[in-house]
Amino acid sequence: MGLEKQYPAPIEKELAVIDGYELPGQWNRMFEQRVIWDYDAEQLERIGELPGGESLNWCYGCAKCVPVCPVDVVGEYGPRKIHRAVQAGQIDLFTDDNLWLCTTCGNCLRVCPKEVDMIQIMPAVREVAVGEGNVPAELQQVFEKTARYGNALGENAKKRTAWTKGANTEVRVLKDDPAPVDVLFLIEDYWAYHPRGQEAAQANARVLNRLGVDWAILGAEEKTVADSQRLAGEKGLFEMMMEENVAAYAKYEFKRIVTSDPHAFNALKNEYPKHGHTYDVLHYTQLLATLADTMTFNKSLDMTVTFHDPCYLGRHNGEYDAPRTLIEKIPGIKFVEMLRCKSNGYCCGGGGGGMWLDGLAAQHQTERLSERRVREAVETGAECLVVVCPYEVSRFEDAVKSTGNDGKLVVRDLAELLDEAMA
Repeated sequence: MGLEKQYPAPIEKELAVIDGYELPGQWNRMFEQRVIWDYDAEQLERIGELPGGESLNWCYGCAKCVPVCPVDVVGEYGPRKIHRAVQAGQIDLFTDDNLWLCTTCGNCLRVCPKEVDMIQIMPAVREVAVGEGNVPAELQQVFEKTARYGNALGENAKKRTAWTKGANTEVRVLKDDPAPVDVLFLIEDYWAYHPRGQEAAQANARVLNRLGVDWAILGAEEKTVADSQRLAGEKGLFEMMMEENVAAYAKYEFKRIVTSDPHAFNALKNEYPKHGHTYDVLHYTQLLATLADTMTFNKSLDMTVTFHDPCYLGRHNGEYDAPRTLIEKIPGIKFVEMLRCKSNGYCCGGGGGGMWLDGLAAQHQTERLSERRVREAVETGAECLVVVCPYEVSRFEDAVKSTGNDGKLVVRDLAELLDEAMA
């Protein structure tokens, strides 16, 4: 995006105006043009009045956020640039494509000395945009599918247990067997319906049963937690799904909720309690990490692997160790880190609604974030990229093909590696 409006240098004035500051006449003669900013206090005030939007006004332009922004790596972005463009009146953020490019990964907030919080700002502005009908068509379709079917893929709820048929192990559905259970396992959409996600779900079921975990699923009664939809501006849809999920949970007696999805984990841990719904919640890697010492492995995998930290498991919720503990337990594995990892991990592009906005993003980026991440994985010399988020197996497998790395790198959910080594 261009941030400057330029006009011919004035002859009659011995001043140059740069970014709002007047420079002495001798400096003016060094510039062939002067730069004038048009400030838009009205739009900044409008954003600042939104719940969660106030911190955009705290930016003082240090630009530390720009080099860590994953979107800026493949395009032209960053909170500082957004703030400046809004301040200069160059974009109307409520209607501009820039509103939808942020993945809410949180890396900018990690380095911001003023705590400008795009994880709050962007959903707040998006909520207004959604209310005014300014939504990308591909995202609107996901909202409609979620509202109608209870999942982002628009699949019939009756098919939510279809993945269990290929698991070759028992999967208990609470509606059929409503006795108390230790772990209520939320499969979420992509493990339930996507072919590659189903393979990870099946592997996870076999691992849980080998470890003697007392677990069950809701089956057709489960609906998506819809945290990504919330971050994409559909707060009302998130709350509707929450009400229906809480009602389903209340039918059964369980001690803990475990989920495959970092986004669902984030919502259950941080958002549900704001509405009075508190549960003991774990990501599936956290549960399995507590059982790592009881695992029996029967096969050495003999491969070099690297690991991608999901933003909503790592940066947002501080969990970096559980997946690595499990990876390092697998015999034959040589583990190498990518340069950008843990708190500075690079986003896959799927968060904040980005999973469903690749079409729009392609208009503003030189490559998808997932493609950049695959290149980084290949640079480590790893043969396998390990993931622990349902969005990521299919997302990265597509990126492996589109970057020409098919045959050089495979993508596996951690549950699949554990299953293979324990089989």
